[in-house]
Amino acid sequence: MASTFLVTGATRGLGLEFARQLSQRGEDVLATARDPKNAGELTTFRLAIGGLDVSDPISIEGLTEAMADRPLDVLINNAGVGSHTKSIADCTADELQRVFMVNSVAPLLVAKAVLPSLRLGKRKLIVSVSSQLASITNNNGGSSYAYRASKTALNQLNRSLANELGPEGFTCVVVHPGWVRTDMGGPGAPILPADSVKMLLKLIDGLTPSDNGKFFNNDGTILPW
Repeated sequence: MASTFLVTGATRGLGLEFARQLSQRGEDVLATARDPKNAGELTTFRLAIGGLDVSDPISIEGLTEAMADRPLDVLINNAGVGSHTKSIADCTADELQRVFMVNSVAPLLVAKAVLPSLRLGKRKLIVSVSSQLASITNNNGGSSYAYRASKTALNQLNRSLANELGPEGFTCVVVHPGWVRTDMGGPGAPILPADSVKMLLKLIDGLTPSDNGKFFNNDGTILPW
């Protein structure tokens, strides 16, 4: 029986590939785009497209009404942005706030907005795309201030969410997709989106409540905080 997935940021990169592979295997997919009428390749897949701007809390709040108590099995918080803040000299409040809003705050608010639907779903699974750059333990190179810190914040927010929702049978995890050849990852990245998503879906399919709160690499191994 097909599961219902919600994928944010689905018009390009990993989000587009999640939508492609999930729709191809017959899942019930709701993919979000800032402008559903101009969603490009996403419109060629067998799925539903909903409007969502993750930089806008009001747009996120609209998800609750849009889902209308529709059961949701898996939320994939994929939407994210990069950052060019390589040194402290480059850091600005506007840049930090923009990146934190999209990469940290929005995934939590999206989970909050669709929580009624997730409670009705079979899997009660929340997957947020993080990065190995979020690891404080492994941060030996600095740089990427806003991006690193926003993903670290995402991991902490997910751990709190996991602790709160775990008693209800939820599984909330963060995952590192690898260095992927997308607009964000750049043309020199060694992993194709199709290969990254294939690994991530294998991981997602095998998750159980015992995995709640964990930080996974794309191959299923655990990454250090």
